[in-house]
Amino acid sequence: MDDDGISRVAIFIFLLLLSAFLSAAETAFVRINRIRMKNLAYSNDKKVESVLNLVNNYDILMSTIIILKSIANITATSLGVYEFSGYFNNYGTVFATIITVLLILLLGELLPRGLVKLAPEKFSMFASPVLKALISICTPVNFILSSIKKAFSRIFKAEIQPSITEDEFRTMIDEVENEGVINKNESDLIRSAIEFSETVVEDIYTPRTDIVGIEENEGLDEIKEKFIISGYSRLPVFSGDMDNIVGVLHEKDFYQALNRKEKDIKKLVAKILFVTTNKKISELLKELQLSKAHMAVVIDEYGGTEGLVTMEDIIEELVGEIWDEHDEVIEWFKKTGEDKFLISCNADLDDMFELFGLEPDEEMDVTTVNGFITMLFEGIPEVGGRLVYKDIDITVTKAEAKRVLEIQAEKIKKDAAITM
Repeated sequence: MDDDGISRVAIFIFLLLLSAFLSAAETAFVRINRIRMKNLAYSNDKKVESVLNLVNNYDILMSTIIILKSIANITATSLGVYEFSGYFNNYGTVFATIITVLLILLLGELLPRGLVKLAPEKFSMFASPVLKALISICTPVNFILSSIKKAFSRIFKAEIQPSITEDEFRTMIDEVENEGVINKNESDLIRSAIEFSETVVEDIYTPRTDIVGIEENEGLDEIKEKFIISGYSRLPVFSGDMDNIVGVLHEKDFYQALNRKEKDIKKLVAKILFVTTNKKISELLKELQLSKAHMAVVIDEYGGTEGLVTMEDIIEELVGEIWDEHDEVIEWFKKTGEDKFLISCNADLDDMFELFGLEPDEEMDVTTVNGFITMLFEGIPEVGGRLVYKDIDITVTKAEAKRVLEIQAEKIKKDAAITM
């Protein structure tokens, strides 16, 4: 082999190494954990800052890698075919092409990509100084390509998508939990925080039928009894009927007035907020904090009282049920057998569907199990009333004149179910 041949082989090897380096860099910056790198940035490591600068200019980085790798691979292929074809008598060009392509594919693509996947962050810090120099070299070409891209962007206007969607974030939480980085309680809290901004008052309020209230002219003994029996520290005060709630009475204020032997509770009644069912609880929480209130009345479209929502109800959407020493712990879903439950009809309908892995046939205008049951029976069923919805056998176990209190639900085989 003459000197020119040695030079060509040396150039070929250099181009092969350049292709391998660029392939590794491309894989590293595609697979890099940006959150991890941003956390490392707090250590004031200049290499980490350099990597983040490249990440922030991702399009220019990828453009540079693609341009140089294309040049390297095409030139290496040409040199390889030219140099190695002379070593084969028949079909020299064919064999040289196959060998050259295999070398570039194996050493310039597959091998470096596979190795870098093991530690993309480390390689990105190692490669960042070289990549910054290569970007400077390719600045004129990148400028031209960037201008062309902007021109096409004006012609074909595309909606800018966020770097990560809510569904993708939920998937990330599942993956992190599965890997053991966070436990189930932590992941549930994060999911609750995501859903918090989407939840409205309608999903959490106490219905009117369950409200314990005080008539403003009610006797002190009756008021005292209601505080004792209900266990609540605050009770709404109404004038005439529950549609005319005028404020809220705090238990502490009441007993202090009782000790002072005061008989008129009207001056103890604090103002109360009024909200509609479609109010977001994240906004309501801010309003309650600003007004230093703990309770709001939920009104319907006619201005009547539909229910009551408290700050505790809102906080429970984040951290789950909060029980104090005076609360009666309510078990919404009590398992009595395999795929068999006693269900309180105050429970959320979505929770029941989730329990049995069901999806409603259509958008239902009810949120509680009671509303769902009365919709299916087209009225208030008696105790013992029974039907099958999809593959769930439902029996009414407790009911009052105006609502259903409890049902028994059992999952049955689909071939035995009579779908309503």
